[in-house]
Amino acid sequence: MQTLFEGIFDKSVTSSIEILDFLLCVGVSLLIGLFLSLVHGFRSAESKSFLVTLALLPAIVCVVIMMVNGNVGAGVAVAGAFSLVRFRSAPGTAKEISSIFLSMGAGLITGMGYLGYAVLFTLILGCAMLLLNNSCFGSSKNHALQKTLHITIPEDLNYTEVFDDLFERFTSRHEILSVKTTNMGSLYKLHYDVTLKANVSEKEFIDELRCRNGNLEINMAKQGVNGYEL
Repeated sequence: MQTLFEGIFDKSVTSSIEILDFLLCVGVSLLIGLFLSLVHGFRSAESKSFLVTLALLPAIVCVVIMMVNGNVGAGVAVAGAFSLVRFRSAPGTAKEISSIFLSMGAGLITGMGYLGYAVLFTLILGCAMLLLNNSCFGSSKNHALQKTLHITIPEDLNYTEVFDDLFERFTSRHEILSVKTTNMGSLYKLHYDVTLKANVSEKEFIDELRCRNGNLEINMAKQGVNGYEL
């Protein structure tokens, strides 16, 4: 236990790395990456490519840090190379970005030889992420009542006031986001963000809207979180 949290590279300051130490660091990094990949993908729909990348990332960072081995110039070059990856990748969600930083942090610790701290860091942060992602932390109580509403109306219908009484009856909040014409200007498409009142019937609300818009197309869906927002 006294040597568990010591760095395996602390005993000798040399430019060479023993093959057993190298394999041990890479092996621990792969186990850490596999654990983080399982935590990130637990009860969530993630692509296989991202989970594989998350599993391999700690080992990649670990090897890079071991090869730098105190060389300041090489460290600056590696930092520049990692910064270029951002411009070749699509933006991700806040959860994905935090998982990537967590994997890189674990790989950095193992690359410096502190395997005990790397495992402890991964267990604490991984369990915290698992607990927070599968709890109600940060979620709105009325999130299930928040809807996106699309209504198609004829061009001769004044949309500014025609649905006001229905919104008062069935919603606690409504906001029109966009209006656009379609079908050669003969129809309008309205886009609303609404929050339904508790214990109201969605079907009754839609039926009332159909009576006002001439039974044209109406679409109500659950509000989604923009994947490019943090």
